[in-house]
Amino acid sequence: MEGVLFSIVILTAVALMILAGRLIRYRSQIKHMKEELSMLRQEDTNYRLSSYCRIGETEEVIRLFNEILEKYRRETAELKRENRTYRESITSISHDIRTPLTSAKGYLQMLSGEDVPREKQQEYRKTVEHRVDDVTGMLNQLFEYARVEAGELEFMLERINMTNLFADTISMFYEDFLKKDCEPEIEFSETPCYVKADRQALRRVMENLIKNALVHGTGDYKFSLRKQGDKVRLAVSNRTDSIEPKDMERIFERFYTTDTSRTRKTTGLGLAIVKQFVTRMEGEVQAALTDGIFTVEIVFPCLEEK
Repeated sequence: MEGVLFSIVILTAVALMILAGRLIRYRSQIKHMKEELSMLRQEDTNYRLSSYCRIGETEEVIRLFNEILEKYRRETAELKRENRTYRESITSISHDIRTPLTSAKGYLQMLSGEDVPREKQQEYRKTVEHRVDDVTGMLNQLFEYARVEAGELEFMLERINMTNLFADTISMFYEDFLKKDCEPEIEFSETPCYVKADRQALRRVMENLIKNALVHGTGDYKFSLRKQGDKVRLAVSNRTDSIEPKDMERIFERFYTTDTSRTRKTTGLGLAIVKQFVTRMEGEVQAALTDGIFTVEIVFPCLEEK
């Protein structure tokens, strides 16, 4: 009997020693983690938590924590990049708005001068009107995008003859293409293309695509509207000398513009609004650059003819 009790005591003592050893290792690991966390809190570093001693589930805890840490760092870096881009964009847009206003003010001062010839008065007035129109267009885009971002625009989806709408929209830009001394190539499907969309939003998408082509294009304008299976595809393409392959990843970002000289009076919101509107209407949008030809294509599910 005494031998059994002695064995139990020995086993208990061994178990307690093992537990004590594990407890010491746990405490050492926790102390090590606290020191590393304290350092991470005080310093902006890419340091990762490390395992001081392999015991129990601590390695899994450290692995999960490092994954969360990496995700936080990526999101923080992305937020910093977006904030930096946003500040740069606001500065550029402020410059874009101030420039035509300053020009308009200068022409108004000349108009108020004495002995200004009549033909010069008309020229100055037209210039002032153009400058005001430039500012109005920029402010309208900013206001429109702000409303989309805030979810204030309500889309009323209805059955629309996209062929008729696009023909009507592109006809509004006839004079603009004449001024560029070019005639775009236009291809329409033989039968009408019907889609479910908001009429005003879809018209705005078409206008922005055409304006983007006019502003950034240098020729080879082509507009195509066709059915392909159960889809309707509208593609707008043009030759360009201002868009490069590196721009394609950001082409639909708000305020992003390839016109670094800011000479083309663009807010960088045209294609961003296109993407927002098309997505809200359950469509798809994509862009491509091939041998200097820039193409934006929007795709909607095709509705059957009645």
